[in-house]
Amino acid sequence: MENRRPFVVVSGPPASGKTTLATAIASELRLPLIAKDTIKDALMEVLPVPDVEASRQLGRAAVRAMLAVAAASPVGAVVESNFYRSVAGPEIGKLPGRVVEVFCRCDTEIAASRYHERAGTRHAGHFDQIRTKEELWNEEVCEPVGDGWPVVEANTNELVDVGRLIERLSAVTETEA
Repeated sequence: MENRRPFVVVSGPPASGKTTLATAIASELRLPLIAKDTIKDALMEVLPVPDVEASRQLGRAAVRAMLAVAAASPVGAVVESNFYRSVAGPEIGKLPGRVVEVFCRCDTEIAASRYHERAGTRHAGHFDQIRTKEELWNEEVCEPVGDGWPVVEANTNELVDVGRLIERLSAVTETEA
């Protein structure tokens, strides 16, 4: 039954642990993981990224591609991105199944430290070295999108108990069914 496909949306600000958590959730639920940065990195291997604005544009394109690929999955998916609340709700809401959001709640200081530790390890087109704290950790990404679907928060300041998180996800999606 198509409308029963699960779509787990893993959101949160940069360096809040989204990719680590999304990978574990996808493995536990045996769902494909579709991550914005994987798509954006592939695009940056082909397309020029001369400045931050071009990087932002590729990021928006990567989110659209990620959601389109997820929607085409016959089994559902785990999708991961730092979604902008003001625009992401309607796009996520088009996924053809049950949506539940896992929001990675992380102290800004911890996320900023992680971000600076990884700077230089990612594609140069991310422009990690010149992004400002205000751009990276703002109201658009530091709160769940939460546009009518259940939201489960995960404290990602420390290691998350994925088994317990999966139990919470199951409980939330069962009450929504």
